Amino acid sequence: MMSVAHQSDQAGDEPQRRVADLAAEDAGGLSTELLGDFLDVLSSAVSDGRPLTRRQLRTLRTHGDTAAKQGVALRALLDLYLSSAWRLWRTLPAIMNAERDPGAVVTAGEVMLHAVDDAVAELAEGFQLARRTLVRAEVSARREFVDDLLSGSADVAGVLGRATNFGLDLSGPHAVIVVDATTPFTDGGSVIADVERAVEGSKGDSEVMVASKEGRLVVVFAAPSHQAVTHVVDRVSIATGQRRTTEGWTHRLGVGRPGQSGAGVASSYREALDALELAAKLGLDTQVVDARDLLVYRVLLDDRPAITDLVDTVLTPLLHARGGAEPLLDTLLAFFSSGGNSASTARAMHLSVRAVTYRLARVAELTGHDVADPSERFALQAAVYGARLLDWPHSAY
Repeated sequence: MMSVAHQSDQAGDEPQRRVADLAAEDAGGLSTELLGDFLDVLSSAVSDGRPLTRRQLRTLRTHGDTAAKQGVALRALLDLYLSSAWRLWRTLPAIMNAERDPGAVVTAGEVMLHAVDDAVAELAEGFQLARRTLVRAEVSARREFVDDLLSGSADVAGVLGRATNFGLDLSGPHAVIVVDATTPFTDGGSVIADVERAVEGSKGDSEVMVASKEGRLVVVFAAPSHQAVTHVVDRVSIATGQRRTTEGWTHRLGVGRPGQSGAGVASSYREALDALELAAKLGLDTQVVDARDLLVYRVLLDDRPAITDLVDTVLTPLLHARGGAEPLLDTLLAFFSSGGNSASTARAMHLSVRAVTYRLARVAELTGHDVADPSERFALQAAVYGARLLDWPHSAY
């Protein structure tokens, strides 16, 4: 047979359960378990006319920690507690007996407000500390994933499995854009969010990851077609171009070719870096450098002995020119970049057309290769670009 005291306890618990259920509905359907024994603690504090104890406050802090780890929004958590508090108010003995002892209502109100204020502060503190820990863990995991993905040295299956956690499905082709700027990029910089929004668009359903690595901005994105690559390159160019205008920096985009799986991403990343390096060596002034457009130069570098021999054979005579080989090399490079137009070359170099013509004639005299002859021009052009790639004549290869 149930005791009278136990029956009384159950009857007293019923209003609190009702309060907890209604408060959980107010908070969007949160679990009442997040309240713990808060209603009992609050009722006792008001009845005894005392603030919450340190132990009780520490318990509330753990509730905030738990909610953060469960992915509960702080606003919803606080709504749960505040709703339960104001709903509990009418069930408190001091309020129910207000006519017999009005002064007790004032005391109860002061204790209640103080207790709720302390409770909210502890909940928020526990929640925010937990969120900071979670964010640090997420940032660390993301950084580790980016490093493993781009290095291509990690376990392939492991990288593929983790990729889905960061919004990437590496079963399809992906490409990489690397942005190099005079101001280094950092993961905490706002430019990362700007580029993500630009690439994802209003729907936010594009498959993209933006991060920094060694001071450069790296964009990994799905590349099912050439049109998709062009679209993302344009969006990244616009986003970084706006920052260039406002902050006065200079930058260049290197674009790798699409590849399958994690190995394809790592290969595309290396190609994008190589494209930036080749563009710098060749003195290219284009903002976007596509690895596909520089394949011929990579062919030159892949057979280093052959290109070294070509440079030595064709260009060594230029070292005997007055002023050295560099003025003539610069003229040849500008001439080839202009499509073989002497007038354009003169404008680009701030020279007269006569000066350009004289230098080209001097090259023909020294090397025996005339730019007017297609076959000789090809050998000369390959040698000039090879010289740029090898940093000739400054480098000893």
